[in-house]
Amino acid sequence: MGLDITPYQALWFLPFVTPICIWAAWSDLKYMKIRNMSVLAMVAVFLVVGLIALPFEDYLWRLVHIAVVLVIGFLMNMARVMGAGDAKFAAAMAPFIALPDAGAFLLLLSVVMIAALATHRMFRAMPGFRARTADWESWRVSKFPMGFALGSALVFYLLMGTIPG
Repeated sequence: MGLDITPYQALWFLPFVTPICIWAAWSDLKYMKIRNMSVLAMVAVFLVVGLIALPFEDYLWRLVHIAVVLVIGFLMNMARVMGAGDAKFAAAMAPFIALPDAGAFLLLLSVVMIAALATHRMFRAMPGFRARTADWESWRVSKFPMGFALGSALVFYLLMGTIPG
């Protein structure tokens, strides 16, 4: 699958985005909340690193992605399809994804969501793991911590983008 994001761009974004995605996933698993600070950190990374990694015109257009995905996310939140933190984090992730890759990313996100749900439910059913993470809110609620899937999908997308194609 050829992606529009270049290895140069993906390699610039990956080391900065990965720890934020891990933080958001962990926070969502433990507290069922994606902290605003992780959303702001993700946007800050794009604002700074995007200037280095992208042509300026692409950089400006990708800023529009934030607003578009935020509006879609809030509409989905109002319809109770996703949480507000998920909507904000998805919007903060949006500029890292090249517009021509949107379909491929959504497909990747679908696969990652299924894998993340299966992984979450599998670990929730393991008494030994659950005992070590007994304070995780995501074990006690029926909702799924989408930050786990969102962050993972972005990291996988950027990793795929490092492969010359």
